[in-house]
Amino acid sequence: MRLSRRGLILGGSAMLAGCASASATAPLTTAQNGTPIAMPQVGLPTVQTSALTPPPLDPRGHVRKELMERAMTALDTHHHRLPLRDRMYLVDFQKFSGEERLYEVDLIAGEVKVLRTCHGRGSDPSHTGYARRFSNTPDSNMSSVGAYATAGANWGAQQGPNVLLDGLEYSNDKARERAIIVHGADYADPDFLAREGKLGRSYGCFSVAHTDLPALRERMGEGRLLFAAA
Repeated sequence: MRLSRRGLILGGSAMLAGCASASATAPLTTAQNGTPIAMPQVGLPTVQTSALTPPPLDPRGHVRKELMERAMTALDTHHHRLPLRDRMYLVDFQKFSGEERLYEVDLIAGEVKVLRTCHGRGSDPSHTGYARRFSNTPDSNMSSVGAYATAGANWGAQQGPNVLLDGLEYSNDKARERAIIVHGADYADPDFLAREGKLGRSYGCFSVAHTDLPALRERMGEGRLLFAAA
């Protein structure tokens, strides 16, 4: 199932245009000599086809092209697990941990919001700031790549408010077993970054700054794509 942004946004536009065209057909009357005459129409809706083109996706070029393309493919591949298509979340593990590498992509407006997120300590044992290894193995403390479905807001005794994730691929399908979630952490806060020059490391979770978590937790919700790649 290949779903373009245009198809996603405009779903019923073709039907609307068809109905409008049918309504806009002028009714006929008949002159005294039997010749059909079209009556003028007043107040009929006009469909502006130019307005049906969605705005450009990521106009400022925040996201690597390959990452965006892979995420769009994942959105289609796992459509049955991802009913919400208004926005998606991408993580670029090629980037340094001190950089903004968590992206909220608005699939309707095309805009991209950028944030920071941590990787697992097992993915970066020397704490260089770069994730080099990835695993789906319990207790590996590594980050996992691939497509996830957000599974809603949650509260944990250890991490507090968080967002649950379900791994959708062989590379991350143990996410629930490993308790891989999105949560706030001191080592992801701006003051830690300013002091250390990079973010700290998680046990494989997508840790974010405490100040970023409330809005992110609400907006991620349940049934949206989070796609992580290196």
